[in-house]
Amino acid sequence: MKTIERHRYKNKKIFGTRRITFNPYRYSEHNMCLLMGLIKRNLTPNLLSTKYKEENLINPLYGHCYHSTQALFYLINTDLLIPMSGKDYRNDYHWWLQNKYRIYDVTAEQYYKVEKLPPYDYGKQSKWYGWKQRPHMRTLDLIVKVLGKENVTDEELSYKI
Repeated sequence: MKTIERHRYKNKKIFGTRRITFNPYRYSEHNMCLLMGLIKRNLTPNLLSTKYKEENLINPLYGHCYHSTQALFYLINTDLLIPMSGKDYRNDYHWWLQNKYRIYDVTAEQYYKVEKLPPYDYGKQSKWYGWKQRPHMRTLDLIVKVLGKENVTDEELSYKI
């Protein structure tokens, strides 16, 4: 079992936690391809920030790279994958996972659709966004969608501060 927690803070003290628990997938090429397909099928506009919604109407993978990459990272059971990001032709950061030999990019097609290349040549190992690099809520929502509610324990915990 794998547990992922996202704490909520007030005055630098935890007052709440969203905790999801699930069985991660074993790291293999087959499972990576399977998970990337499952993630793609579960990418919906409600997972997007407002700034991505307009272009997403004509390019459905646009704006989904961060939470899809983070979800893939958590869904697979390995320490061989490194989060990577690089600035693209829009000057936006694009995210993917990489090991020594292979790039795993759930949303790469967003670039080919507009006849551009993903910014792999400009990529660097990256830390997750946010304070303490905690998982984003959109990532947790996506993981629950991919696995199905019956296969995930999804809890909200509250603490007195």
